[in-house]
Order: sequence, then C-alpha cells, then structure tokens
Amino acid sequence: MMRRLALSTAWPALLATLWWGGTTALAMLAVPLAFAHFDNPALAGPYAARLFQVIAWSSVVVSMLLLVWGRAQTLIEGASVTLRWPLLPWLLAAALAALLQEQAVAERILTARSQGGNLRLWHGVGSGLVLLQWLCALRVWWWLQNAGSSKQTPSGPARD
Repeated sequence: MMRRLALSTAWPALLATLWWGGTTALAMLAVPLAFAHFDNPALAGPYAARLFQVIAWSSVVVSMLLLVWGRAQTLIEGASVTLRWPLLPWLLAAALAALLQEQAVAERILTARSQGGNLRLWHGVGSGLVLLQWLCALRVWWWLQNAGSSKQTPSGPARD
C-alpha cells in the first residue's frame, strides 16, 4: 500500500513542484529582472503583465487538475488519504486569487495607468494575490511531499 500511495502522488508532487518553482522564478526573478533590464517601466510593464498572466493561468490549471486528481483518487482507488480535503481550501484559494488577479486587478492596473487611478493600490493588490498563489502552491507542494512519504498505520495512512 505504501508503494501505491507513493506512486499515486508522484506526478501530482511533480506538478506542484513545477507550479511553485515556476511561480517563484517568474514573480520573484523574471519580473524584477525585466524592470532592471528594460530600465523603462513603459517597456517592462507589458512584459511583466504577460508573466503574471502565465502565473495566474498556471495556478488555475494546476489547481483544477489536482482537484480532479484528488476526486478520482477517492472514487477509483478508495484511498483514505486524498488530496481532496486537506488541500481543497488551498487549491480553491489559489484558483480564486488567480482569477481575481487576471479578471479584475489586471484591468484596474491598466485603467489606473491610462486614466490616472490609484496605480500603487492596484499594484499592491496584484502583488498580494500573486503572493497568495505562491503560498498556496508551496503548501500544496509541502503536503504532497509529506503524503508520499507518510507512515502507514494499521487503520490506514497517516493524515496531514
């Protein structure tokens, strides 16, 4: 049973690793480097917006894939340790933060820039939403790493 649990969490753990690592690389390395390299916010801004768009949609896609996997794991394998319940709030928070960032905040940043709105406020909100996605991805990754190596008990696998 231990080997089966380890195999069943291998690809979700890899996906979570790529999600967290990609978010880290883009948000905390590529975007600041873009502003340092272009030396002009008018040039770096659209590039950074595209990178944040990649982060947002990857958060939505990965969250949904992991939720579907967690549900399938429960239905098909009957596993008692599933990703569904312990990570449900984290996956939903990441997806909702990403959708809010992409559908509401990104638009506010563009209109604030062109119409003289509160650009600093909307940049702060957008950064907070990206940070929330990053933290959710980290939590999902952490749980999947521990779920794959958890100890078996007579009543079933250990829970997080």
